[in-house]
Amino acid sequence: MAQAMKIAIVDDEQDMRQSISQWLALSGYDTETFGSAEDALKTLGPDYPGIVISDIKMPGMDGMQFLKKLMGSDSALPVIMITGHGDVPMAVEAMRVGAFDFLEKPFNPDRMSELAKKATNARRLVMDNRALRRELSDGGQLMKKLIGQSPVMERLREDILDLGQADGHVLIDGETGTGKTLVAHALHAVGSRAGKKFVLVSCGALEEDALAKRLFGPMQPEDAQLPAIEEARGGTLVLEDIEALTESLQARLLSAINEQGTPAETRIVAISNLQEAGRTSEDALRSDLFYRLAALRITVPPLRQRGEDILTLFTRLSDQFADEYGCDAPQVSAQEAAQLLQAPWPGNVRQLINVAERAVLQSRRGSGTIASLLMSDHDEMQPVMTTEGKPLKEYVEAFERMLIDNTMRRHKGSIASVMDELCLPRRTLNEKMAKYGLQRSDYL
Repeated sequence: MAQAMKIAIVDDEQDMRQSISQWLALSGYDTETFGSAEDALKTLGPDYPGIVISDIKMPGMDGMQFLKKLMGSDSALPVIMITGHGDVPMAVEAMRVGAFDFLEKPFNPDRMSELAKKATNARRLVMDNRALRRELSDGGQLMKKLIGQSPVMERLREDILDLGQADGHVLIDGETGTGKTLVAHALHAVGSRAGKKFVLVSCGALEEDALAKRLFGPMQPEDAQLPAIEEARGGTLVLEDIEALTESLQARLLSAINEQGTPAETRIVAISNLQEAGRTSEDALRSDLFYRLAALRITVPPLRQRGEDILTLFTRLSDQFADEYGCDAPQVSAQEAAQLLQAPWPGNVRQLINVAERAVLQSRRGSGTIASLLMSDHDEMQPVMTTEGKPLKEYVEAFERMLIDNTMRRHKGSIASVMDELCLPRRTLNEKMAKYGLQRSDYL
């Protein structure tokens, strides 16, 4: 649901601000009026859900000073300035400072309504984008699968939000099992195409003739779907394993991209799996196609670079599998936590999912260890507590954070129950929760 926009009207002349308010109210806007810039600043914070219409010449803080204050607080807040006849140079200066536009007295009310509509639409886009950013950084519903507090995951979420709002084609690369297709879904979900078609084609799963038909047609009357290029029109077309395209199909794809013009009617998100093979998508694609697809680029980090996120993910996954199989999740020892952190994880998140499920099944039978599961995948892995350059203290702290997090979730935020189970005094528990960024409100 679109957020309702307000219009703050700031003018020292009561008749003027009332007439503007009445006209905009008749146009369906929610208005509020202020007799001075000083009064308005008490209400207009950096996330004000609307726009401002202000006179330039006012006693006390004038409109230019007021505008500079607003821009310092929130540079994306649209401010429409009202100027007197002959004050055009001042209006031009206001635009330079950051004003959205200006109206010269006596102004046409319809012109004011038109500007108000443009400004509120612009503000709504900014506020929606900020809401998406908050939801994502809080691990909200929209992208809850992209969890983790490691710097590389924080950067990934920011990249998704930034690139999601752009119109250019995107290249996503990274190792197998890192979640590149999930990132493609997220890019679509946070952008302006969210309500449009999302079409995914696995280029490596089809022979050349079948892939050519799936992408470009022609389709037969009995075919149940349009060619992907047509099916995704106006939305997003995701091409997994882009390096599987033959030279001739690359040429056809490039022609299709060029025919769209700029901005592209259909956004193409290409996914490459070449990174761990010693080659790159630049090696596999003709250069003109590569540079069209890689105008915007995201590299999804491997699991081994995500630090304590490994423990967070393992805990969430094992809890989910425990619920599915109707048993308790396995209890992870400090040594097992260290082994999870130091494992090479060539299969990345996909491998972690498998290990978590098998750990739950082992626990249900009452046999086996997490180390044995890791060793079965990587016989060369040694069950040691640390790796070169990584002190034991980091593993201990990661384990401690995981233990408190698990216990808080199990007891739904009951501090007394957590204190009792972990044999910790309240002050110590509070200090450790603050140290590890854990908040009781997250578990209620």
